[in-house]
Amino acid sequence: MFPAAAGQPEVTDHHPGMKASTHSWIEPDQRSTVLIERRNLKMAQSAHAYVRGSTIRFYEWLEGSRRTSLPEGPGVWICGDCHVGNLGPVASAKGKLEIQIRDLDQTVIGNPAHDLIRLALSLATAARGSDLPGVTTARMLESMVAGYESAFEEEPEEEAGRRAPDPVRLLMQTAAKRSWKHLADERIEGIDPVIPLGRRFWPLRKEERRAVSELIGTEEMRRLVASIRSRDDEATITLADCAFWRKGCSSLGNLRVAALVAVHGETGKQPRYCLLDMKEAISAAAPRYADAVMPRNNAERVVEGGKHLSPHLGRRMLATRLLNKSVFVRELLPQDLKLEIERLDQEEAATMAHFLATVVGRAHARQMAAADRRRWFVELQKTRSKTLDAPSWLWKAVVELVSSHEAAYLEHCRRYAMQAEAA
Repeated sequence: MFPAAAGQPEVTDHHPGMKASTHSWIEPDQRSTVLIERRNLKMAQSAHAYVRGSTIRFYEWLEGSRRTSLPEGPGVWICGDCHVGNLGPVASAKGKLEIQIRDLDQTVIGNPAHDLIRLALSLATAARGSDLPGVTTARMLESMVAGYESAFEEEPEEEAGRRAPDPVRLLMQTAAKRSWKHLADERIEGIDPVIPLGRRFWPLRKEERRAVSELIGTEEMRRLVASIRSRDDEATITLADCAFWRKGCSSLGNLRVAALVAVHGETGKQPRYCLLDMKEAISAAAPRYADAVMPRNNAERVVEGGKHLSPHLGRRMLATRLLNKSVFVRELLPQDLKLEIERLDQEEAATMAHFLATVVGRAHARQMAAADRRRWFVELQKTRSKTLDAPSWLWKAVVELVSSHEAAYLEHCRRYAMQAEAA
């Protein structure tokens, strides 16, 4: 037994990471309460953070009357939660690096217009958080639509990286130089084969640790880890450590596990390590087309959507079961980074909007037959006004959503941030 920190419950299961952490840890039955509190405070940091964390509000808007006025695009796999933070550099199993969609929890076969609106809302709130004038938001939407449409004018598999704005190029250069040490320092605070319990990681129950160990021992997991470049196809793997991962807003109340795995190659050589993210898959809140044929298993849905939308990531994922729950597993690679936009200037805003929309457009276009691409392109060209070179339905949606989200953000701050200060 390890002694508990002052004011904290004792943890009776041995965990090697306890000795490395100076933070308090959380018992399993406390997870949901603490996660909800931290999510609410994180969403109170800015209107942009609120938009990223309030996906349900967006889906509720889509269910409202305005949804009927949106164009119906071809049925393709869409992200379902296409905000700026869900795009970034993603490495393939063979080492190729591209900007792709990096979060696929909400992926469904649905209307590609929904991804456009969600991305436009995210960019608009980022612009307002940067104190940019409203006309910049209008120009940014014009540039975003132009970038999206460009994916349907050219071959969908053609590279878009040549038009990447400076912040994206710098991020790609950083990603290309990263190694396992960078990932380990960020995620597990060093290269020792333990996961430190504390702010990011909490202890698992005995039965949870046992189930993770059994899953790591399966052939499907061995093949997934061995598929990454420069590894021996016949490599074996063993579990070094595992913990519950306090990560993101979408994991609340669901199973999320970090597994540190030793990869054993040639005899006599020290093992190499990798970090696996095991996440429970739940039903998507994003609206899907009624006639869409998708896997009924949610983990299989996420993996299948990933293969279509973000091939680098989708082909590195595995749908399986853990503790009788549907989960998808992926190895975190050092090159996988999130695109963070804290502030934009007027010149960057239009360039960034054009580039990100091109990435999303190519993810949609590669799934469409040539005739569907042409029809969707023609549809996007409609309903333009003399004063705005973007579809009127997109502009009206963004104006309505920005207004409702800013009001909801202020109310969120009143309810949660002020309560936390009082406490």
